[in-house]
Parts: sequence; structure tokens; C-alpha cells
Amino acid sequence: MTAADDITRAVALLRAGELVAFPTETVYGLGADAQNPHAVAKIFAAKGRPADHPLIVHLPEAEQITQWARTIPREAIALARAFWPGPLTLILKRSEIVPDAVTGGQDTVGLRVPAHPLALQLLAAFGSGLAAPSANRFGKVSPTTAQHVRDELGDRVPLILDGGPCQVGIESTIIDLSEGTPVLLRPGMISPGEIASVIGREVRARAPAQAGTRVSGMLEAHYAPTTPLRLLDGSAFAAALQSALDAGRRVGVVSHVACPPALVQTVRWLCLSSEPRAYAHDIYASLRMLDEAGLDCIFVESPPPDAQWAPIRDRLLKSAAGSGGASV
Repeated sequence: MTAADDITRAVALLRAGELVAFPTETVYGLGADAQNPHAVAKIFAAKGRPADHPLIVHLPEAEQITQWARTIPREAIALARAFWPGPLTLILKRSEIVPDAVTGGQDTVGLRVPAHPLALQLLAAFGSGLAAPSANRFGKVSPTTAQHVRDELGDRVPLILDGGPCQVGIESTIIDLSEGTPVLLRPGMISPGEIASVIGREVRARAPAQAGTRVSGMLEAHYAPTTPLRLLDGSAFAAALQSALDAGRRVGVVSHVACPPALVQTVRWLCLSSEPRAYAHDIYASLRMLDEAGLDCIFVESPPPDAQWAPIRDRLLKSAAGSGGASV
């Protein structure tokens, strides 16, 4: 079957109200016709996702924003021109075509145009918006390959389009423009500084406990492996690792440095890049690999406190909370 055949089959399934998993540049999405509440309900059932947790609508082109949002600030247009297609989601006041099933009953909708060529082919052929959260069980590690989706959801998805490993590897930046002031709701690889350089003013970060728009990835526990994960800084990392080994525990490690020779035979050690974009590309696949290794615990050495590492630290903190591990 050719890629064109796959797209044709995917569009037919989507128009019939079925689910299709597809790659984006961030993670693989679990897509349904965003204007079909019954199809959208299948996303929540497949993922085990709470019904009040809103979805992001993926569009084939930026021009369709006028169909999905009723109020579009100039700053939204500027950001769309600067970063779409790409890993940026804009929260705007929703139009009348957006069903409650997509927004969790809120008056806002998240919109973006993904950068993956296969996603854009699918969206162009479908001709409208696809509601698509990450293609995994709710709260678990997001998938960055088609095999991750197969492993996680199996036959709950009629079709998985394989576009290879995702280029970015973590979810999109989410900016709320629905109330006028730009607010960062979820950090991503497009930074607040890059956004500010386009719109000419700073982006405010919403405090975790502050009430407001609900969006994907805002829960304190999320992106979690089944194996308990601990995110540890500095000397605490070495001390915790030694304590676990002394207790005879099977340990996995994610670090910026190579495994010490003395531990090569006893620790499942993954050394990731010290460059944030390369690290982000690999982190979810690494957590999945360790989660499947029959370990007792996973220790992740905390990334640097620099702003460019903020989205990665956000994901790891939530992974630790969601897995029942701890962070220091």
C-alpha cells in the first residue's frame, strides 16, 4: 500500500467517525473529526481521558483559524505567521462550529498547524480540523514513533500512519490569547522569548494553582512511566543511586554523562545529549525503553536550570509525580 493509499484510507475512516493515529513534529496524535462529537468521544474512550480535559484541534493551514475561532487578536495572527506550521498552540475564543466535546465545555479552543509533512497531507486531504491529543493512555508517556502507539493502544486505533520518529519529541508550547494578555500555559520548544520577539511584549506564565483555561498537559502528574521515576539534582542523584544499588534494586538511569565503568553491568544507563533540543527528541523514547526493561526504579538526573531546559524539566517533574516517584 502506498502513502497515498494510506491517506485515502485514513480520510475515509475519519469521515466515517473513526480514529486515526498520525505523526506530528511533536508527538503522535490520536485524531478524530473535530466537528463530530461522537467521533471525538472515541478519543476519550480509547485513552481513558477525563471528558472535561480539552483537546487541541489541528488545522491544515493557518487560514482556517477564522473558521474555528470567533475572536482573533492581531498577536494570534502574528504568531501563526511566525510559527505555523510548527509546535505552537494558540488558545482563542471558540467559534460556533466547535463542539463541547472538544473544549471540555469551555468557551475556548486550542488550535495549531503541525509541521510534519504526513500530518499536513492528511489534514489537507481531510480538509478540516482534527481533534488530536497524544496517542497514548491518559497520563502516560507520549508516543514518538508509530510502534509506541501500537504498543500503547493496539487495536483501539483502526489505522496508524507511520511517519517515523517525531522531530521535536515533546508537546507544543501553549499560549492563551483568549483574554487579551498572552499567558504561557504549557512550555515547549518555542520559548516565551521567541514569542515575545514576535508580539512585542512579554508572555506571562500562569501559576500552577491559578484558575483559568484548562488545556492539555497542565495536570501536575502526567507523561508518566509505570516504573517509579525520580528526578534528582546534583549529589542527591549519586546518593539515591548508590542507596538503590545497595538495596539490590534494578535501576535505570537517564543522565547527561556516560555510565561509570563500574556500573555498566548493573545499571541500565542511557546517556542523552547535553543540548536541549536533542535531549527533548529522545527523552520520551528513553523513558519508554526503561519502562519496558523490568526495572524497580528510574533515576533521571535533573537538567540544567536554564530557560531553554524549562519545557523538559516541566515534563520530567510531571513524569515523576505521575509515576509515584519523587523529585528534589
